Amino acid sequence: MSVQPSALEFSVSVSSTTAWRSRTLAILLMIAIAGIFWVDSRYPALIKRYHAGTQIKASGELTFGTIYPVDRSSMPLVTRVYRTTVNWLDANRIGMTFSFLFGPAALTYLATLRRRRTTSRYLNALFGAAAGIPMAVCTNCVAPIARGFYASGMSVESVLAAMFSSPALNVVVLAMTFTLFPASVALLKLATVLLLIFVFAPAVASRQRDPAPEIACPIEIVVSQTWTDALLHTGRSFLKSFWYVFRVAFPLMILGAILGAVVIEALPAQPLSLPVTFSGIILVALVAAFLPVPMAFDVAIAYIAMVKGVPLPYVVTILCTLGIISVFSLAVVGKTISWKIAGAAYATVVALGTLAGILTRAVS
Repeated sequence: MSVQPSALEFSVSVSSTTAWRSRTLAILLMIAIAGIFWVDSRYPALIKRYHAGTQIKASGELTFGTIYPVDRSSMPLVTRVYRTTVNWLDANRIGMTFSFLFGPAALTYLATLRRRRTTSRYLNALFGAAAGIPMAVCTNCVAPIARGFYASGMSVESVLAAMFSSPALNVVVLAMTFTLFPASVALLKLATVLLLIFVFAPAVASRQRDPAPEIACPIEIVVSQTWTDALLHTGRSFLKSFWYVFRVAFPLMILGAILGAVVIEALPAQPLSLPVTFSGIILVALVAAFLPVPMAFDVAIAYIAMVKGVPLPYVVTILCTLGIISVFSLAVVGKTISWKIAGAAYATVVALGTLAGILTRAVS
């Protein structure tokens, strides 16, 4: 017997004793995907960047490394945009592969649970943050995973909290932040992230109505199972979930890479060398919150800018806006949850980054 959900909320009654085989297989699938990514790629790379300390470098406009050099003095804009886009796609290939596999695996697992939210929006935000912190993926790579979370019936505030916490509250990234910057700057960055998770996410979620029935998740729960049934069911569910995530997130990923390259390559070569102004802080916040950058790139670029003499208000604004969201992650939020929420997230990050820059200017 099976029950097909009619909405994204998954109003499915599943006995904990009848779905345990599917649940077990889904857990093993998530462990395998995450384990390979964390052990073989992500945490070794993050730890290497942490140990680089003050010697940390970034050779690309949107990436730590490049496969194609980009020269502003000799290349036309179209060539630079193309090369920067390819560099971005290459730099994110491992993280994106993980997210396009882990998001569907999480959706497959969460569909076997009775409850995926509580009645408290703040507790939901806390659960979302707890889920996001260890994932150790950038704001771009967390977007497909967030689509899977939301499709399983997780609350809006949980999904947003996971998206904010993954790139910003990872323990290695936090250690880098407190090592490279004065404690006051690092605490200011931490405060803006916590405001996003525990103030913005619950507040914006309270204005969001329940998911529309047409955004149904393609998961079917089989109640009576053998191990063979569970294996077949888990495989089918994973493939359906993969297509549900991939068909929206992949095209947006390509678009986000191109748009990010266009914006960064179209900017003047030395936009941060000018004196600090209110309009300058706003412009820095608007651009930084838009750009799709990899994990810990915000910390690295802000530190490099500070060492090169960029005024501290601009540095703080970059640190508090770059990497927490991006044009790609916001597009996925818009297509999956609400364009109003995506717009509100962008505006709030820009506002918090601007405020952080203004406060720094006032006390410096």
